[in-house]
Amino acid sequence: MKQDMNAYTAEDKVVWKTLFERQVKNLQGKVCNEYLQALEDMSPVLNADTIPDFSAVDQWFKSSTGWRMKVVPGLIPVDEFFELLANKTFCSSTWLRTMEQLDYLEEPDMFHDTFGHIPLLSNPIFSDFMQQFGELGCSMKDNEQVVLELQRLYWFTIEFGMIDHSNPKIYGAGICSSFGESNRAIDTAITKLPFNMLEVLQKPFRTDVVQEEYICIDSFEELFEALKVLKNELVCVGK
Repeated sequence: MKQDMNAYTAEDKVVWKTLFERQVKNLQGKVCNEYLQALEDMSPVLNADTIPDFSAVDQWFKSSTGWRMKVVPGLIPVDEFFELLANKTFCSSTWLRTMEQLDYLEEPDMFHDTFGHIPLLSNPIFSDFMQQFGELGCSMKDNEQVVLELQRLYWFTIEFGMIDHSNPKIYGAGICSSFGESNRAIDTAITKLPFNMLEVLQKPFRTDVVQEEYICIDSFEELFEALKVLKNELVCVGK
């Protein structure tokens, strides 16, 4: 599949601009500095004025962390997803929600995939974490229990993670791309749990409801080091 830039309609362009401008404004003071810096760095290819051209994004990444984009129709099998991440390739759909769907969409669209996920791939530490996560998934793809545990890790960190327990900020893509969830997540009434790898691997999640609590890491370095420890432990026990 390829992205067809000529296929985007006038409404698509308005939707993209509306979502982008609204969420950048909304995230001020709520999202981590690493995300804001990444968004600024990528502004030549990721901004409100134009729907991102994946070929331009690929070109930008060549002088950064080396990631590439791959067009997919929607959700893909987890083993294929692991393989893409291991090869520094992030998949994205190319369709956008409608104006009537600005505030809620059950299936991830292009705004979620690009605005939510892509910026932090330019952060060296987070980039390494994502690639190593993919490599671990590939090596364990035949172990159903470990695959389930890695899906939980992905959900509570990459999708809905927060950072700095003393002053929780957003970094997870599912929060960054959601107007409602980004406002809810920083509410002091919502529980923020300190990151513990073993607990996260055993923590069930639901995709059909808003999060009742969030896992908060101290830093991306902590997340990366915890993944390396997990990888070594899985190799040692021969899972």
